Amino acid sequence: MKLRTLMLGGALALAAISGLAQADTQQTSAKPVPYKYGMPLNIDKVIAMNETPTNDCKVINADMKFVDTAGKIEDVGYRKLSEACDFQN
Repeated sequence: MKLRTLMLGGALALAAISGLAQADTQQTSAKPVPYKYGMPLNIDKVIAMNETPTNDCKVINADMKFVDTAGKIEDVGYRKLSEACDFQN
């Protein structure tokens, strides 16, 4: 009887942990919030910076995923000059 109770408790604990893991991935897959001038970011640690790849010097969309000082993962989108502009005269 004790083994059955232990196995049931373990199965419920694993189900709860996997549910939390799925909820966490859904939260981080949202579209980035557009940056507005003067918007406070409170960046503690940058996780990733992504931009649209291009060989032309032009304004592109980019986004930055970071952990803020409260420990929450944020994703902010912004516009910038492409890295191709660094190599052109």
